[in-house]
Amino acid sequence: MANIKSQIKRNRQNNKRRLRNRVDRGAARTAVKDARAAIDAGNPESKAALLLAIKKLDKTAAKGVIHKNNAARRKSRLVKAFARMEPVKVVAEPTPVEPIAEEPKKAAPRRRTAKVEAPKVEEPVVEATAEHKAETKKVAVKKTATKKATTTPRKKPAKKE
Repeated sequence: MANIKSQIKRNRQNNKRRLRNRVDRGAARTAVKDARAAIDAGNPESKAALLLAIKKLDKTAAKGVIHKNNAARRKSRLVKAFARMEPVKVVAEPTPVEPIAEEPKKAAPRRRTAKVEAPKVEEPVVEATAEHKAETKKVAVKKTATKKATTTPRKKPAKKE
């Protein structure tokens, strides 16, 4: 662990940057993996996946997360794989025609009956008595007293010179 203030701050900054870079690096890796899978499968959507992967790699290289030559190498490999890809021939097979099934008829909606509401009973207003006020004050005092007792003041660490 660092003892010097500037080194402690530098460690904090590096940690923040590492976490931020991890997101970009992971997104680029995922895009490359998806593009590679689409190319290997011969999907017609592989071009869109390839373009997305190239875009992600360019962004991560521009931010300095990965080296520009690393991004260029990955893009080159992806484009070469795309060029070697044999497009999948789509064979138009006649789809079997199924008879249209009739939808089951819906039941008639239920008739709603009038709801009978119970008469509202007003609660009597009770005026607070002096005894009641005193009891509530005691409860409030007890709650605040327990809070003060449970918290302990923090001690500041001694400065090293």
